[in-house]
Amino acid sequence: MDNIENDSFAVAGYSLRPGFPRDRATLVKFMERTYGELDPHQPLGHIAATVDRYLSRDTPLWWVDPPSPGSVTTPVAALWLGFATDQRSGALHPYILMLYVAPDQRRRGLATALLTVAHQWAQRQGHRQISLQVFSDNPAAQALYTALGYQPEAILMKKDLGQSDGENPLAG
Repeated sequence: MDNIENDSFAVAGYSLRPGFPRDRATLVKFMERTYGELDPHQPLGHIAATVDRYLSRDTPLWWVDPPSPGSVTTPVAALWLGFATDQRSGALHPYILMLYVAPDQRRRGLATALLTVAHQWAQRQGHRQISLQVFSDNPAAQALYTALGYQPEAILMKKDLGQSDGENPLAG
């Protein structure tokens, strides 16, 4: 992974450091927090399997540590990139798998600074786009992404099929 220099991190006092596959347990915790905040009643058992499926040396991960001179700290924010294929052009491009900032650290510019790091990394790698998904019931995240130039391109639609009773509505 091409590292970003900590000097380029735009939030004073906080430090940026790269993540590694050995950070799996912390990444799982951050993803569980992300989805748990969106819906505290949803099952989270799939999160570890998702991390295991995609976390590698080739999927950039950055952690943000709080101002704490001279001590070991727990990160307060993170951004993890994977890759996706643009369905129109076929181009492989960075895809934001997770962006998380601890609730008590929000509204300080950490998400914007992490996204800037991801944008810079992607550009240095020669990519011309970056993408993400955001839940329709997360207007704060949508506003942030829009302010940073992200534009809606598709709408993810799903239908709950409930329990299968073996009936196929498309069968003749």
